[in-house]
Amino acid sequence: MTALDETLLGDGDALLAADEHGVLRALASAGAQVREAVELSAEAGTARLAGEERPRALVIAALAGSSVVADVVTALAGRGCPVPVVVRHGGPLPSWVGPLDAVVAVSLSGRAPGPLALAVEAARRGARVVTVAAPGSPLAEVGSRGGNVTVPPARGLRAAGGDPRSSRVAVWSLVTPVLLACDALGLLDSPPQALAAVADRLDAEADTCKPFSESFVNPAKALALELDGAVPVVLGDGDLTAAAARRTAAMLARTARVPAVSGALPDDASEVVATFGGPFAARADDVFADPFLDAPTGPRLQLIVLRDAVGALSDEARRLADAVVSTAADAGVRVSELVADAGSPLQRLAQLIARTDFAAAYLALASGVDPARSPQVADLKDRIG
Repeated sequence: MTALDETLLGDGDALLAADEHGVLRALASAGAQVREAVELSAEAGTARLAGEERPRALVIAALAGSSVVADVVTALAGRGCPVPVVVRHGGPLPSWVGPLDAVVAVSLSGRAPGPLALAVEAARRGARVVTVAAPGSPLAEVGSRGGNVTVPPARGLRAAGGDPRSSRVAVWSLVTPVLLACDALGLLDSPPQALAAVADRLDAEADTCKPFSESFVNPAKALALELDGAVPVVLGDGDLTAAAARRTAAMLARTARVPAVSGALPDDASEVVATFGGPFAARADDVFADPFLDAPTGPRLQLIVLRDAVGALSDEARRLADAVVSTAADAGVRVSELVADAGSPLQRLAQLIARTDFAAAYLALASGVDPARSPQVADLKDRIG
């Protein structure tokens, strides 16, 4: 097991030098992505969707790194969304989709087979189609037909074809146009002024997690250190933080090459707590055992709890999260808690996503791993064509 290079984490210049493909800089641009995406959406005419009737249902087509768009929309829509929201990564378009429905398809390159096929079929059936895709791509072409809408990703983040890091670090250039489209369609309350506040929150988080701040004041670096040699289990304390938990697990896997699983309360409480008695947890049957000195010699379990802002959840939901954390501590399982600051649901979600994105990048760099590119993923793509 390779220990983290703590010296590297403490040297901002060395971190940026090691980050050859600029992942940290790209993550720090999240606020700028939101602002530019608002402008690009206005230029694309997203607002004209407000003049149309509310769709019967919304289908979101996104794949791999872009699938966080669907997680964000469904988390924000929650139980109050006036229409059903259906997520598809590929496969056939549901048979009921027709002119009364809206389909949003997202792909940074504009060539992802699943979203492209779904958008083509949706357009053929007369559904309203909104695409977020590179200009000139097949998916953008579908969105440019008739009364459809297509929005390009932020200009500063359009990567050369096939760059495997792009959709992961360009998430806000993909999410923002979709949120504005949903606002115009009357499905979510996410107008440009609300997104401006989100951009400010992302800027603040980028400043908090910047490469030149010391680990003891940088929560992303601190989390990376806590994850050294760990098997992470990421748990959200509600519907909103569940989306951040899924994103965190995905970023740890793709960016830091650390296998991670995610869950959400209350549904996954029993499954997560059951692992506290397994082979990756400390032995809790010896009352004299030190939970840190006597922990497993191999990879150890690390519970990461993403918690919503104080007052955002019911007392019952908060008590359950507290109980899971206490159970973990009693079992000798290390726990990292990240708590969102007060603000709108999207601000809170954005903050948690940004912090864990930075943590995954720092974990990768301090482990000697390129956070941008995986040879194994490249080999897989070559094998499947």
